[in-house]
Amino acid sequence: MAISLAAGEAAAARLKDLVTIEGVRENQLIGYGVVVGLAGTGDTQQTTFSNQSLTNILERMGVAVSPTAIRVKNTAAVMVTATLPAFAQPGMKIDITAGAIGDALNLQGGILVLTSLRGADGQVYAVAQGPVVTGGFAAGRGGASQTVNHPTVGRGPNGAIVERPAPSIEPKAVVRLQLRQYDYTTSARIVEAINKKFAGPAALARTENAGLVAVAIPAEFAARSTEFLAELENLSVEADLPARVVINERTGTIVLGKDVRIAPVAILHGKLSVEIQTNLAVSQPEPFSQGTTQVVPQSTVGAKEEKARNVVLKHGATVEELVRALAAIGSTPRDVIAILQALRAAGALEAEVEVI
Repeated sequence: MAISLAAGEAAAARLKDLVTIEGVRENQLIGYGVVVGLAGTGDTQQTTFSNQSLTNILERMGVAVSPTAIRVKNTAAVMVTATLPAFAQPGMKIDITAGAIGDALNLQGGILVLTSLRGADGQVYAVAQGPVVTGGFAAGRGGASQTVNHPTVGRGPNGAIVERPAPSIEPKAVVRLQLRQYDYTTSARIVEAINKKFAGPAALARTENAGLVAVAIPAEFAARSTEFLAELENLSVEADLPARVVINERTGTIVLGKDVRIAPVAILHGKLSVEIQTNLAVSQPEPFSQGTTQVVPQSTVGAKEEKARNVVLKHGATVEELVRALAAIGSTPRDVIAILQALRAAGALEAEVEVI
């Protein structure tokens, strides 16, 4: 069981860690390509679009060949994806990911042929080409095989070159800050910090809602918006975190925030175990009798209940005291989850319980 505590006073965070600038964002790119040079682990003849793709490539190079006359075991059709950073300029290199969409078994050692990557608007923003690194392998012969990781998916570090500038919006007169986690208190504190930093005849920042803050660019920074945003990003703001308990039952991880309050409560924890065992005995008939051998099941039932262990939390108990109390009574991850949910139902845990 792993329990994480956010204890102590909340540390002030940089504004750049709490918000993003509206219009400054990444964009997803996608393209269809062909990986060649595989050692017989490519698509089979049943994957018709691999034949068609290879035929089209050869035709553009002046080689006319019928799709039915091509064996594509060294070729694999792939879907290529990439992320275009904000303000990316032509000539900049970005990483790509290629995944087989046919029945290829392994992309190891393959080379991606020139592939155009398009955005949601249909425009080509980058072109990709080069070796594909899988980080895994698949090997086998004679009915025995072994596969490590996912050899049908590979990456190409710096495998694409940007051909068109990213569609990012440069802030003009007003900058809008989007909170990564909406909160009215944090939004108000951001406005207060900005207006205090850039004090003037009129307030620069105002909150539009719990997730958006509008900031007017001062006149002295009208031609230097980048410098203004750099100063804005380095402002220190103390974010307000909600009282929340996050539980991951699969890994046994429980995260408790420092603002979790516990009312006076007594916890009684016990364990009841019931064990049923069945032994099969063989009954043999007497010699020279007409009886037959029979298998007779013999079942025994045993119940054991451990002595209940209890702990009392007084008024003003902290999260650390709660964790120590639960550990003291030997609680397992499932026990802790059940106890926390019971505390919430009893109104003794003043926090939101979220199970992921």
